[in-house]
Amino acid sequence: MKKILLSAVTALLLFSCQNDQTESSDSEVSAIARRGCASQQVLEAQLKADPMLAIRMNEIEAFTSKQMLSNFTGRLVNGKIEIPVVVNVLYKTTAQNISNAQIQTQIDVLNKDFNALNSDFNSVPALFAGVKANVGITFVLDQVIRKSTTKTSWGTNDAMKKVAQGGLAPTSPTTKLNLWSCAIGGGILGYAQFPGGASATDGVVIDSRYFGLSGAANAPFNLGRTATHEVGHWMNLRHIWGDATCGSDLVSDTPTHNEENYGVPAYPHYSTCSGTPVEMTMNYMDYVDDNAMYMFSNGQKSRMAAIFASGGPRAAFGI
Repeated sequence: MKKILLSAVTALLLFSCQNDQTESSDSEVSAIARRGCASQQVLEAQLKADPMLAIRMNEIEAFTSKQMLSNFTGRLVNGKIEIPVVVNVLYKTTAQNISNAQIQTQIDVLNKDFNALNSDFNSVPALFAGVKANVGITFVLDQVIRKSTTKTSWGTNDAMKKVAQGGLAPTSPTTKLNLWSCAIGGGILGYAQFPGGASATDGVVIDSRYFGLSGAANAPFNLGRTATHEVGHWMNLRHIWGDATCGSDLVSDTPTHNEENYGVPAYPHYSTCSGTPVEMTMNYMDYVDDNAMYMFSNGQKSRMAAIFASGGPRAAFGI
C-alpha cells in the first residue's frame, strides 16, 4: 500500500512532465478497442501554459492531505453531496446529437457508480472488500444545451469549450459540473480538468459514442464508465498507476500498479512493483473495459470528499 505524498516538492515533481498538446485528426470510423483518457496529457499542457497552475495544485494537494487526515466527510445536501450537471452536446451527425434519454442514462450510471448501487459492486474480490466505497455523491441533470457544428473532430485542446472556436462555454462552472459530448478523435474516449484549472475550461469531455448506455455497437465502452472515470479525475483522482511505472495515485489503500491495465484482466493480477501486490484492476481509475471496472476505494472517497470542504477547490458545490 502506498503512503500519501505530502511534500510540495514531491507534488511539483509529479506535475513536472510537459508535453505539447495538439488537436487530433479526423475522428475514427471504427470503434475504439482500448481505453484512452487524455486527462494527464491535458494537465501537462495546462501546466506548460500556466506556471501558476502547479502552485495552485500544490496548495490543493496540501489542503486535501490535511482534510483526509482529519477524516472529513464532505459537505452534504440531504445526506449527500449533490452535483448539478449541464450537458453540452456538439453534433455534426444525427448519431452525435444524443437524445435526452441517453443523457439521462449517463446520469443514472454516475448515480449508481458513486453510490455503490451498480449491479457489479458485489463482484469486488474479498481482498478489496474492506476498502470498497460508497462515495455518497449524487448527480442531477440541470440542463442540456445543443449546438450543430461542421467540425469533424475536436481534439483535446478544449476547443469544444470555447465559443470563438465553435464550441459551447461552460455554464456556471463553479457550481455546476459541465459535460461536453462531441467527437473527440485521436483514439480518446474522454478527458477531464483537474481541480485548480481555469473555470472557463472546467468540466469533462466525453466522445458521443461512449456517452451513457450507448448500445452494444460501442462495446467494450458502452456502460457509461468513461464518465465515471473522467468525473473521478474532475474530483481530483489520479490514474491508479500514478501515470508512471509503479507510480503513486496519492491514495493509501490502492495497491501500486506497474502501469495501466486494458481489457478484462484475469484475477488476481500481480504487480511486480515493491511487495508484488495484487492490482486493483477493477478500480474505476484503471484503463480496463467498462464491464471490468466497478469500484472506488475508501481512500479515493476521502480524497474526493476533501475538495468539497470549506476552502476546497469545489467548495461552492453542494450548498
